Amino acid sequence: MLVFDTAPRLSSGAVSVRGIRMRDAKALEAELVGNRQWLEPWEATLPGSRSSGRFDTRSSIRSLLESERDGTGLAFAIEVDGQFAGQLNVAGISGGALSSSTIGYWVAQRFAGRGATPTAVALVADHLLGPAGLHRVEICIRPENEASLRVVEKLGFRYEGCRRRYIHIDGDWRDHLCFALVREELAEPILERWQGGRVPPFDRSVYPVPVGGDPRRRPSR
Repeated sequence: MLVFDTAPRLSSGAVSVRGIRMRDAKALEAELVGNRQWLEPWEATLPGSRSSGRFDTRSSIRSLLESERDGTGLAFAIEVDGQFAGQLNVAGISGGALSSSTIGYWVAQRFAGRGATPTAVALVADHLLGPAGLHRVEICIRPENEASLRVVEKLGFRYEGCRRRYIHIDGDWRDHLCFALVREELAEPILERWQGGRVPPFDRSVYPVPVGGDPRRRPSR
């Protein structure tokens, strides 16, 4: 049975995730504006449009909450020591024969390197594959996004393949590397396995494209 009423509050040490709310609009806007250079290379864009640098965060949160109400998404705020640090969104929630979802995330630059992102991803993925009743969780990442690749690698997500020109990001169609975990692969929770040092080393030789480098290089054709 799938359970997706609201995004729960989940915590480990100084890091927490909780359901995002309309009252987060000002904090969200402040982080998006203050972290433009840090975030812009990884943000989805509409083909033929340019970023205005303006953010209607209230509409964005309202849309996320609508997805939550219709059971297709969950929207989390990431907090570090009680401070708003970023977002983690679960999209494409599907039950039935698929029983899957996709995770996307970001944190403000000042919180990078403090374990906030892998902790948040592990907390939510454990919830999705445990109490929420899903069978599969997927994360897709641009090959240039070294920081995000380290998150899935250290958590033990399995590499599944490269999706060519998959999502329109920062003004063009970008390749994405796809990672996933299914419930049967986990003998223990993702967070416990990572924190206990039991994740096998990741072999980057599986990647068919170079990783890291300039996020605004010309995409593959």
